[in-house]
Amino acid sequence: MKLRAMLRAIAPGTELRDGLERILRGRTGAIVVLGYDDTVEEMCSGGFHLDVEFSATRLRELAKMDGAVVVDYTHRRIRRANVQLLPDARIETSESGMRHRTAERAAKQSGYPVISVSQSMRTVALYVDEHRHVVEDSDVILSRANQALATLERYKSRLDEVSGTLSALEIEDLVTVRDVITVIQRMEMVSRISEEIAGYVIELGTDGRLLSLQLEELVIGLDPDRNLVVRDYVGPSAGGPAEDVLTALGRLTSAELIDMPTIARILGVGGADGEALDSALSPRGYRVLSKIPRLPSSVAESIAAHCGSLQTMLSATTEDLQAVEGVGPHRARAVREGLSRLAESSILERFA
Repeated sequence: MKLRAMLRAIAPGTELRDGLERILRGRTGAIVVLGYDDTVEEMCSGGFHLDVEFSATRLRELAKMDGAVVVDYTHRRIRRANVQLLPDARIETSESGMRHRTAERAAKQSGYPVISVSQSMRTVALYVDEHRHVVEDSDVILSRANQALATLERYKSRLDEVSGTLSALEIEDLVTVRDVITVIQRMEMVSRISEEIAGYVIELGTDGRLLSLQLEELVIGLDPDRNLVVRDYVGPSAGGPAEDVLTALGRLTSAELIDMPTIARILGVGGADGEALDSALSPRGYRVLSKIPRLPSSVAESIAAHCGSLQTMLSATTEDLQAVEGVGPHRARAVREGLSRLAESSILERFA
């Protein structure tokens, strides 16, 4: 995403962020265009033609003049300084200040990100296409990120509980539509919260290293698990493979996400009424097979396709498993033993 790429470019620890902070400390305003081509050149009036290497100190010194600074950020060169930007006045803008109006119009017309530093309000605004983002101090972002992280920890704890329950129900062949949807809801919620925190990590730059480690530890393996759960239960009326179902789930609003019949329809496993939520389901076994150590994904695919359901897989003998392409006697015993251990541990955890 273009906005995230630019947030990474102006995060703490980068030379561009250093230059912007120098401008703020100097109590001067600035407009910085982060791109240079014929379209940008046509918007420029007056000023100086330059071709010098970009640095934070040079950006600060050139910003002391009233005009805009044009930076070819891809090649890290400063091309123009003290120029008057004349974007098309017909381009709509929601800003009121002259500097911000010019920055927003220039960003929309050129397609390049434009930064506006307000002298009076001491704020930095980033314009990327139709987006406007106010760059905040690390302390403010960290406070917000820590709140989100605490929420993520609670949701992840609940997800682990319902995932464990689903595993036990799968072994006992007692899974209902409601059980599956509960897990999918929690996975989607955890995914959304982690995506929000990932945005904070990008904005924090070098200040977000510890937050990044905490996030990675909490959500490790989440995306593969989401895919496996959907593959285990996606129905024929879903209208597409697991990837399409996950995309459709990602488009749901927060209100739609808590509506079980909506998720059931996307998954292709239930109707519109509440009674359908208590219908029985049988997993295909992808998620259970993924927990067997050193089992290649291609072999797991073959076993799941051969057996058709988890219950058939659990009742299969080593001889049955050897009939699967790519499964020899040694691997068949390993899979058989792995399935038995998973079945025992799952039930023990549920009733512990």
